[in-house]
Amino acid sequence: MKTATAKRRDIAAPPGRPLGLVLQRYFCHYLIDQRQLSPRTIAAYRDTFKLLLAFTERHLGRRPDDVVVQDLDAPCVLAFLEDLERTRKNVARTRNARLAAIRSFMRYAAAYDPLLLPIAQPVLAIPVKRFDRPPVQHLTRPQMQSLLNAPDLSTWTGLRDRVLLTLLYNTGARVSEIAGLQVGDLRLDTGGSVHLRGKGRKQRTVPLWRESVRLVRRWLRRIGSSPQSPLLPNARGAQMTRSGIEHRLRVTVQRANVGDPSLTHVRISPHTMRRTTAMHLLESGTDLSVIAMWLGHESIQTTHQYLDADLETKKRALAHLKAPKVPRARNPATRPLIQFLDNL
Repeated sequence: MKTATAKRRDIAAPPGRPLGLVLQRYFCHYLIDQRQLSPRTIAAYRDTFKLLLAFTERHLGRRPDDVVVQDLDAPCVLAFLEDLERTRKNVARTRNARLAAIRSFMRYAAAYDPLLLPIAQPVLAIPVKRFDRPPVQHLTRPQMQSLLNAPDLSTWTGLRDRVLLTLLYNTGARVSEIAGLQVGDLRLDTGGSVHLRGKGRKQRTVPLWRESVRLVRRWLRRIGSSPQSPLLPNARGAQMTRSGIEHRLRVTVQRANVGDPSLTHVRISPHTMRRTTAMHLLESGTDLSVIAMWLGHESIQTTHQYLDADLETKKRALAHLKAPKVPRARNPATRPLIQFLDNL
Protein backbone atom coordinates (compact mmCIF):
# COMPACT_ATOMS: atom_id res chain seq x y z
CA MET A 1 0.00 0.00 0.00
CA LYS A 2 1.32 3.47 -0.88
CA THR A 3 1.94 5.98 1.87
CA ALA A 4 0.19 9.36 1.95
CA THR A 5 3.42 11.05 0.83
CA ALA A 6 3.72 8.74 -2.18
CA LYS A 7 0.10 9.42 -3.12
CA ARG A 8 0.70 13.19 -2.97
CA ARG A 9 3.75 12.76 -5.22
CA ASP A 10 1.66 10.83 -7.74
CA ILE A 11 -0.87 13.65 -7.78
CA ALA A 12 1.81 16.37 -8.07
CA ALA A 13 3.75 14.66 -10.84
CA PRO A 14 2.42 15.51 -14.34
CA PRO A 15 1.92 12.80 -16.97
CA GLY A 16 4.98 12.06 -19.07
CA ARG A 17 8.31 10.30 -19.06
CA PRO A 18 10.08 10.84 -15.67
CA LEU A 19 13.25 12.84 -16.24
CA GLY A 20 15.21 11.08 -13.51
CA LEU A 21 15.08 7.66 -15.17
CA VAL A 22 16.17 8.92 -18.59
CA LEU A 23 18.81 11.24 -17.16
CA GLN A 24 20.42 8.49 -15.10
CA ARG A 25 20.59 6.19 -18.13
CA TYR A 26 21.98 9.07 -20.18
CA PHE A 27 24.87 9.65 -17.78
CA CYS A 28 25.62 6.08 -16.70
CA HIS A 29 24.99 4.04 -19.85
CA TYR A 30 25.62 6.60 -22.58
CA LEU A 31 28.18 9.19 -21.46
CA ILE A 32 30.23 7.01 -19.11
CA ASP A 33 29.90 3.43 -20.44
CA GLN A 34 29.47 3.99 -24.17
CA ARG A 35 31.19 7.28 -24.97
CA GLN A 36 33.66 7.06 -22.06
CA LEU A 37 33.90 10.81 -21.73
CA SER A 38 36.45 12.34 -19.40
CA PRO A 39 35.49 13.15 -15.78
CA ARG A 40 35.83 16.87 -16.58
CA THR A 41 33.27 16.63 -19.40
CA ILE A 42 30.91 14.56 -17.24
CA ALA A 43 31.15 17.20 -14.51
CA ALA A 44 30.35 20.00 -16.98
CA TYR A 45 27.23 18.15 -18.23
CA ARG A 46 26.22 17.36 -14.65
CA ASP A 47 26.45 21.02 -13.64
CA THR A 48 24.25 21.99 -16.59
CA PHE A 49 21.42 19.78 -15.38
CA LYS A 50 21.83 20.84 -11.77
CA LEU A 51 21.33 24.43 -12.89
CA LEU A 52 18.44 23.45 -15.16
CA LEU A 53 16.64 21.54 -12.38
CA ALA A 54 17.11 24.45 -9.98
CA PHE A 55 15.57 26.71 -12.62
CA THR A 56 12.55 24.43 -13.17
CA GLU A 57 12.01 24.22 -9.42
CA ARG A 58 11.91 28.03 -9.15
CA HIS A 59 9.77 28.67 -12.23
CA LEU A 60 7.59 25.57 -12.46
CA GLY A 61 7.29 24.98 -8.72
CA ARG A 62 8.19 21.34 -9.23
CA ARG A 63 10.76 19.32 -7.33
CA PRO A 64 13.53 17.71 -9.42
CA ASP A 65 12.15 14.20 -8.76
CA ASP A 66 8.77 15.28 -10.17
CA VAL A 67 10.07 16.78 -13.41
CA VAL A 68 9.28 14.92 -16.63
CA VAL A 69 11.14 15.17 -19.91
CA GLN A 70 8.14 16.92 -21.46
CA ASP A 71 8.75 19.84 -19.06
CA LEU A 72 12.03 20.59 -20.83
CA ASP A 73 10.42 21.88 -23.99
CA ALA A 74 11.87 24.64 -26.16
CA PRO A 75 10.22 27.56 -24.25
CA CYS A 76 11.56 26.20 -20.95
CA VAL A 77 15.07 25.73 -22.32
CA LEU A 78 15.08 29.20 -23.90
CA ALA A 79 13.92 30.73 -20.62
CA PHE A 80 16.69 28.84 -18.81
CA LEU A 81 19.34 30.12 -21.24
CA GLU A 82 18.09 33.68 -20.87
CA ASP A 83 18.17 33.28 -17.09
CA LEU A 84 21.80 32.17 -17.26
CA GLU A 85 22.75 35.37 -19.06
CA ARG A 86 20.54 37.68 -17.00
CA THR A 87 20.91 36.25 -13.48
CA ARG A 88 24.26 34.46 -13.53
CA LYS A 89 25.85 36.91 -16.03
CA ASN A 90 27.07 34.03 -18.20
CA VAL A 91 28.70 35.00 -21.49
CA ALA A 92 27.52 33.60 -24.83
CA ARG A 93 30.26 30.96 -24.87
CA THR A 94 29.06 29.52 -21.52
CA ARG A 95 25.44 29.72 -22.63
CA ASN A 96 26.28 27.75 -25.77
CA ALA A 97 28.11 25.10 -23.74
CA ARG A 98 25.00 24.60 -21.55
CA LEU A 99 22.84 24.36 -24.66
CA ALA A 100 25.20 21.74 -26.14
CA ALA A 101 24.72 19.55 -23.05
CA ILE A 102 20.93 19.85 -23.25
CA ARG A 103 20.95 19.08 -26.97
CA SER A 104 23.05 15.97 -26.36
CA PHE A 105 20.56 14.75 -23.77
CA MET A 106 17.58 15.45 -26.03
CA ARG A 107 19.12 13.44 -28.88
CA TYR A 108 19.58 10.54 -26.49
CA ALA A 109 16.07 10.90 -25.05
CA ALA A 110 14.46 10.84 -28.53
CA ALA A 111 16.41 7.69 -29.39
CA TYR A 112 15.53 6.11 -26.02
CA ASP A 113 11.83 6.89 -26.44
CA PRO A 114 10.67 7.97 -29.96
CA LEU A 115 7.52 9.45 -28.41
CA LEU A 116 9.76 12.22 -27.04
CA LEU A 117 10.79 13.29 -30.54
CA PRO A 118 8.17 16.10 -30.78
CA ILE A 119 9.64 17.60 -27.59
CA ALA A 120 13.26 17.08 -28.64
CA GLN A 121 13.10 18.50 -32.16
CA PRO A 122 12.28 22.14 -31.20
CA VAL A 123 15.02 22.05 -28.54
CA LEU A 124 17.53 20.73 -31.08
CA ALA A 125 16.55 23.60 -33.38
CA ILE A 126 17.52 26.28 -30.83
CA PRO A 127 20.51 28.06 -32.40
CA VAL A 128 23.74 28.82 -30.63
CA LYS A 129 24.32 32.49 -29.87
CA ARG A 130 26.91 34.21 -32.02
CA PHE A 131 29.56 36.30 -30.30
CA ASP A 132 32.57 38.38 -31.24
CA ARG A 133 35.79 36.46 -30.92
CA PRO A 134 38.56 38.60 -29.41
CA PRO A 135 41.84 38.66 -31.31
CA VAL A 136 44.23 35.87 -30.40
CA GLN A 137 46.63 37.31 -27.84
CA HIS A 138 50.11 35.82 -27.72
CA LEU A 139 53.65 36.64 -26.68
CA THR A 140 56.39 37.74 -29.03
CA ARG A 141 59.58 35.69 -29.12
CA PRO A 142 61.53 38.24 -26.99
CA GLN A 143 58.67 38.31 -24.45
CA MET A 144 58.62 34.52 -24.32
CA GLN A 145 62.37 34.46 -23.73
CA SER A 146 62.02 37.01 -20.90
CA LEU A 147 59.45 34.78 -19.26
CA LEU A 148 61.64 31.68 -19.58
CA ASN A 149 64.64 33.53 -18.12
CA ALA A 150 62.74 34.76 -15.04
CA PRO A 151 62.84 31.66 -12.73
CA ASP A 152 65.87 31.25 -10.45
CA LEU A 153 67.49 27.98 -11.55
CA SER A 154 69.54 27.73 -8.35
CA THR A 155 66.40 26.84 -6.35
CA TRP A 156 64.19 23.74 -6.51
CA THR A 157 61.07 25.82 -7.17
CA GLY A 158 62.78 27.97 -9.79
CA LEU A 159 64.07 24.96 -11.73
CA ARG A 160 60.65 23.34 -11.61
CA ASP A 161 59.00 26.53 -12.86
CA ARG A 162 61.49 26.76 -15.73
CA VAL A 163 60.67 23.16 -16.73
CA LEU A 164 56.96 23.98 -16.45
CA LEU A 165 57.21 27.04 -18.72
CA THR A 166 59.49 25.31 -21.19
CA LEU A 167 57.14 22.35 -21.58
CA LEU A 168 54.12 24.62 -21.92
CA TYR A 169 55.85 26.52 -24.72
CA ASN A 170 57.50 23.51 -26.37
CA THR A 171 54.37 21.33 -26.46
CA GLY A 172 51.54 23.87 -26.59
CA ALA A 173 49.79 21.60 -24.09
CA ARG A 174 46.65 22.43 -22.18
CA VAL A 175 47.21 23.17 -18.50
CA SER A 176 45.39 19.94 -17.51
CA GLU A 177 47.70 17.93 -19.79
CA ILE A 178 50.81 19.47 -18.21
CA ALA A 179 49.50 19.02 -14.67
CA GLY A 180 48.89 15.31 -15.29
CA LEU A 181 52.35 14.51 -16.65
CA GLN A 182 54.29 11.69 -15.02
CA VAL A 183 57.99 10.90 -15.33
CA GLY A 184 57.09 7.83 -17.38
CA ASP A 185 55.50 10.05 -20.05
CA LEU A 186 58.97 11.24 -21.12
CA ARG A 187 61.02 9.60 -23.86
CA LEU A 188 64.54 11.02 -23.66
CA ASP A 189 66.54 8.25 -25.32
CA THR A 190 65.33 8.67 -28.91
CA GLY A 191 65.59 12.38 -29.63
CA GLY A 192 63.23 13.43 -26.86
CA SER A 193 59.43 13.49 -26.73
CA VAL A 194 56.57 13.68 -24.25
CA HIS A 195 53.29 11.76 -24.23
CA LEU A 196 50.20 13.91 -23.54
CA ARG A 197 46.70 12.80 -22.55
CA GLY A 198 44.24 15.31 -23.98
CA LYS A 199 40.52 16.04 -24.00
CA GLY A 200 38.15 13.18 -24.71
CA ARG A 201 40.82 10.59 -23.80
CA LYS A 202 42.77 11.52 -26.93
CA GLN A 203 46.52 11.02 -26.70
CA ARG A 204 49.41 12.43 -28.69
CA THR A 205 53.19 12.57 -28.61
CA VAL A 206 55.06 15.86 -29.07
CA PRO A 207 58.80 16.14 -29.81
CA LEU A 208 61.08 18.11 -27.50
CA TRP A 209 63.86 20.55 -28.32
CA ARG A 210 67.38 19.55 -27.34
CA GLU A 211 67.35 22.40 -24.84
CA SER A 212 64.16 20.99 -23.33
CA VAL A 213 65.68 17.51 -23.06
CA ARG A 214 68.77 18.86 -21.28
CA LEU A 215 66.63 20.88 -18.88
CA VAL A 216 64.34 17.93 -18.10
CA ARG A 217 67.32 15.63 -17.46
CA ARG A 218 68.71 18.17 -15.03
CA TRP A 219 65.32 18.28 -13.31
CA LEU A 220 65.05 14.48 -13.09
CA ARG A 221 68.33 14.39 -11.18
CA ARG A 222 66.58 16.50 -8.53
CA ILE A 223 63.31 14.56 -8.22
CA GLY A 224 64.24 10.98 -9.19
CA SER A 225 63.02 8.90 -12.10
CA SER A 226 60.16 6.73 -10.79
CA PRO A 227 57.81 6.36 -13.81
CA GLN A 228 54.62 6.90 -11.77
CA SER A 229 55.91 10.03 -10.01
CA PRO A 230 54.49 13.42 -11.06
CA LEU A 231 56.90 15.20 -13.39
CA LEU A 232 55.99 18.59 -11.93
CA PRO A 233 55.25 18.03 -8.23
CA ASN A 234 54.19 20.74 -5.82
CA ALA A 235 55.88 21.36 -2.46
CA ARG A 236 54.04 18.35 -0.97
CA GLY A 237 55.15 16.00 -3.74
CA ALA A 238 51.71 15.72 -5.34
CA GLN A 239 50.73 16.79 -8.85
CA MET A 240 50.40 20.52 -9.39
CA THR A 241 46.82 21.71 -9.75
CA ARG A 242 45.48 24.11 -12.36
CA SER A 243 45.33 26.90 -9.79
CA GLY A 244 48.86 26.07 -8.62
CA ILE A 245 50.22 26.37 -12.17
CA GLU A 246 48.37 29.65 -12.68
CA HIS A 247 49.84 30.98 -9.42
CA ARG A 248 53.41 30.07 -10.38
CA LEU A 249 52.89 31.69 -13.78
CA ARG A 250 51.75 34.92 -12.11
CA VAL A 251 54.83 34.88 -9.87
CA THR A 252 57.07 34.36 -12.91
CA VAL A 253 55.40 37.18 -14.84
CA GLN A 254 55.99 39.55 -11.92
CA ARG A 255 59.70 38.67 -11.93
CA ALA A 256 59.93 39.00 -15.72
CA ASN A 257 58.24 42.42 -15.68
CA VAL A 258 61.34 43.90 -14.05
CA GLY A 259 63.46 43.29 -17.13
CA ASP A 260 60.69 43.43 -19.76
CA PRO A 261 57.99 46.03 -18.98
CA SER A 262 56.13 45.10 -22.20
CA LEU A 263 54.76 42.05 -20.40
CA THR A 264 52.56 44.33 -18.27
CA HIS A 265 50.40 44.99 -21.34
CA VAL A 266 49.64 41.29 -21.97
CA ARG A 267 47.26 39.17 -19.94
CA ILE A 268 49.26 35.96 -19.53
CA SER A 269 47.64 32.65 -18.62
CA PRO A 270 48.56 29.03 -19.37
CA HIS A 271 46.31 29.28 -22.43
CA THR A 272 48.31 32.31 -23.59
CA MET A 273 51.34 30.04 -23.69
CA ARG A 274 49.39 27.55 -25.83
CA ARG A 275 48.38 30.32 -28.23
CA THR A 276 51.97 31.54 -28.35
CA THR A 277 53.19 28.10 -29.40
CA ALA A 278 50.59 27.97 -32.17
CA MET A 279 51.40 31.44 -33.47
CA HIS A 280 55.18 30.85 -33.43
CA LEU A 281 54.72 27.55 -35.30
CA LEU A 282 52.58 29.37 -37.85
CA GLU A 283 55.11 32.20 -38.22
CA SER A 284 57.85 29.63 -38.85
CA GLY A 285 55.91 28.26 -41.83
CA THR A 286 54.45 25.13 -40.23
CA ASP A 287 51.40 23.76 -42.04
CA LEU A 288 48.07 24.34 -40.32
CA SER A 289 47.24 20.61 -40.23
CA VAL A 290 50.50 19.92 -38.40
CA ILE A 291 49.71 22.65 -35.85
CA ALA A 292 46.28 21.08 -35.32
CA MET A 293 47.91 17.70 -34.55
CA TRP A 294 50.52 19.42 -32.35
CA LEU A 295 47.83 21.10 -30.23
CA GLY A 296 45.50 18.12 -30.20
CA HIS A 297 42.65 19.90 -31.99
CA GLU A 298 39.89 17.53 -33.07
CA SER A 299 39.04 19.75 -36.04
CA ILE A 300 41.36 21.90 -38.12
CA GLN A 301 38.64 24.57 -38.05
CA THR A 302 39.65 25.27 -34.45
CA THR A 303 43.19 26.02 -35.61
CA HIS A 304 42.02 28.48 -38.27
CA GLN A 305 41.67 31.20 -35.62
CA TYR A 306 45.47 31.44 -35.48
CA LEU A 307 45.67 31.83 -39.24
CA ASP A 308 43.08 34.60 -39.07
CA ALA A 309 45.15 36.36 -36.41
CA ASP A 310 48.51 36.17 -38.18
CA LEU A 311 48.67 39.44 -40.12
CA GLU A 312 52.30 38.93 -41.16
CA THR A 313 51.46 35.65 -42.91
CA LYS A 314 48.67 37.42 -44.77
CA LYS A 315 51.03 40.21 -45.82
CA ARG A 316 53.60 37.71 -47.13
CA ALA A 317 50.89 35.95 -49.12
CA LEU A 318 49.69 39.25 -50.55
CA ALA A 319 53.23 40.14 -51.66
CA HIS A 320 53.17 37.19 -54.08
CA LEU A 321 50.02 38.48 -55.76
CA LYS A 322 50.03 41.21 -58.36
CA ALA A 323 47.14 43.59 -58.00
CA PRO A 324 44.87 43.38 -61.05
CA LYS A 325 43.88 46.45 -63.03
CA VAL A 326 40.18 46.99 -62.60
CA PRO A 327 38.57 49.32 -65.15
CA ARG A 328 36.17 51.87 -63.82
CA ALA A 329 32.62 51.21 -64.88
CA ARG A 330 29.75 53.61 -65.13
CA ASN A 331 27.10 53.06 -62.51
CA PRO A 332 23.90 51.66 -64.02
CA ALA A 333 20.64 53.40 -63.41
CA THR A 334 19.51 52.71 -59.86
CA ARG A 335 16.40 50.60 -59.62
CA PRO A 336 14.20 50.61 -56.51
CA LEU A 337 15.13 47.03 -55.53
CA ILE A 338 18.86 47.66 -55.97
CA GLN A 339 18.53 50.86 -53.98
CA PHE A 340 16.84 48.93 -51.20
CA LEU A 341 19.64 46.35 -51.14
CA ASP A 342 22.29 49.06 -51.19
CA ASN A 343 20.71 50.72 -48.16
CA LEU A 344 20.70 47.55 -46.03
